[in-house]
Amino acid sequence: MKIVTYNVNGLRPRISQYGSLRKLLDSLDSDIICFQETKLSRQELRADVVSADGYESFFSCTRSLEKGRTGYSGVATFCKVNSAFSSNEVALPLDAEEGFTGVLENSKGFTSKKHDLLTCVEGLEGFNRDVLLKIDNEGRCIITDHGHFVLFNIYGPRAASDDTERIEFKLSFYKILQKRWESFMLKGKRIIVVGDLNIAPSSIDRCDAGPDFENNEFRSWFRSLLVENGGLFFDVFRGKHPERKEAYTCWSTNTGGEMFNFGSRIDHILISGSCIHENKDLKGHNFFSCHVKDCDILTQFKRWKPGTTPSYRWKGGGSIKLEGSDHAPVFMSLKEIPDIHLHNTPPLSTRYCPQVRGCQQTLVSMLSRRQSTEEVKAHEDHKEGVKRPVFDSTRLIQTNDIIKIEAMNFTEMKKKPKKNHSSQLSLTSFFQTTSKSESVEICETEINQSESDQHHETESNGCNSSQSDQSKIALLEWKRIQEFMQKSIPVCKGHGEQCVSRVVKKAGPTFGRQFYVCARAEGPASNPEANCGYFSWADSRSKRKQSK
Repeated sequence: MKIVTYNVNGLRPRISQYGSLRKLLDSLDSDIICFQETKLSRQELRADVVSADGYESFFSCTRSLEKGRTGYSGVATFCKVNSAFSSNEVALPLDAEEGFTGVLENSKGFTSKKHDLLTCVEGLEGFNRDVLLKIDNEGRCIITDHGHFVLFNIYGPRAASDDTERIEFKLSFYKILQKRWESFMLKGKRIIVVGDLNIAPSSIDRCDAGPDFENNEFRSWFRSLLVENGGLFFDVFRGKHPERKEAYTCWSTNTGGEMFNFGSRIDHILISGSCIHENKDLKGHNFFSCHVKDCDILTQFKRWKPGTTPSYRWKGGGSIKLEGSDHAPVFMSLKEIPDIHLHNTPPLSTRYCPQVRGCQQTLVSMLSRRQSTEEVKAHEDHKEGVKRPVFDSTRLIQTNDIIKIEAMNFTEMKKKPKKNHSSQLSLTSFFQTTSKSESVEICETEINQSESDQHHETESNGCNSSQSDQSKIALLEWKRIQEFMQKSIPVCKGHGEQCVSRVVKKAGPTFGRQFYVCARAEGPASNPEANCGYFSWADSRSKRKQSK
C-alpha cells in the first residue's frame, strides 16, 4: 500500500495542469492520496473536482466567514478502490469524519440528519464549544478509519512571528489535535498523520536555520511527539533518512527558492502504534519497523527543474512561468497490510454530496439553455435556407413566405437600427403579424445604413496618415520614459545588475512603501550566484537626488 501527501496550492490549477482530476491522481500512483490547500468552498464541490473513476473522495472545506479565510485552506482524501460497496480493501475507509473536534454539523456525512445539539468527542469535554467550532471551521482535517489504522489528513495553520492572534490559534489547533490523537491511542488504535503541518522541526529541515531556530515553541512541540524524545510517533522520513540534508518539500514562490533548493521540510508523515503481527508484543515490533517499507520526497513534481531558465535572474518571478505547486509530495509505502472485512464507503463520501450527484435544475437555467439552443437552430436554418416553422415567444407562424422574414428578423436582431421612444410598439401591435411591406422597409433601412458606412469609411481613410504620425510620436515618448525608468533603477552591489522593485504588503508603518532588492533567486549565502541580499528604499533614493 502506498500513501501520498501533497499540498497542491489550489486543486483546480493542478487539475488544469494535468488535464483532468483522474490524470492528476494517476500521476501520483498511490492507494491513498491526501491533498492540502485545495482552496475550495462547499459550494464549489462539483463532479469535475471531486469525482474520478476508481476513486472515493472525502473533502473538508472552509466554513469560516472571516475576511481572507473564505475559499482558503481545505483538505481532501482520495482512496483508490475497485469497488465502493461490499469491499474488503484497506484503502476504502470504514468511517470518515470532517474535522477532529466533533462539533461540525454533518461532520460524519452528507446523509446525516441535522441536529442542534452536537456533542464533542471524547477527551475534548473541557474545551469551549466556540473554540472547537472555530478550529474546525477552516477546513483543515479529514479523518478516515481504515481498520488497521486511522489516517489524519492535516493542513496546519501558518502564523507569522508577530501575529499574536494566529499564533494563539495555532497553539489551540495542535493542543486539541493532540488530545484527539491520545483518545484514539487509549483505544489501541494505530495512527498515521500526514500533511503540511507548517512546522520544520529541526535545523536540518530548514535552509537558513540560525542558532536559535529549534527554540521555537512549535518546533519543540513537534520534537516532543517523537519516540527519541519520549513520544509515541515516528517521523517516517527522518526514520528512513536520518542524516539527509537539503531534503525540502516547500520553497518560496516570491524569491525563487526552488532554483537553489532554498526551502524547508514542512510536509510530514508521522506514524504510531503496534504492528499488525500476531506476536506484536515482542521487543522491537511496532508499526514503523514492521510495516513501513520506504518513504521519500517526490522531487519530480517540483516546479523548477534544471534548464527551466537560462539565467539566475529571478526578476521577482514575473518573467518565469513555473507550473505546479510550491510544495513537493511525500510518499510512504507499507508492507504486509492484510485485507479487512466487507464494508461500504462511508456517508461522508462525495458521491452523496447533493452538488455532485443529482444537482437540481432551476427554471432560469433550464430556460436559458433552451433559448440558446433555439438561437443556434434558427441561425443554422437561416444559413442553409431551410423552410421550417419558427417558434416565436408569442406565436407560431406556418406560412412559408413569412417564415423567411421571421427567421431573418430573429437572427439579424442586432443589426436593426435602434428605435426612439416615439416608435415604441403598443401592446396590441406587438401581437400583430409582421407584414411583407414592413420587412421590405427594414431591408431598405439596412441598405441605406450600409451605404452610410461606406461613405464614412472613405472619409476616415483621409485621417489614417495623421493617426499613424501620432502613434509614432506616442511610441517614441514611451521609449523615452522606459529609458528614464531604467536609469533610475539601482544596481545590486553583489552582481552589478539592475534590481527589481517591490512594495510592502504587510500591515504596519511601512505598508505600501516601494523598495528595491537584488533580482536573483534566493539561495545559500555561500553561493555567489544566488541573491546577494541588496536592499534599498525607493523614496530614500529620490530624496538623495533632490538634496544634490
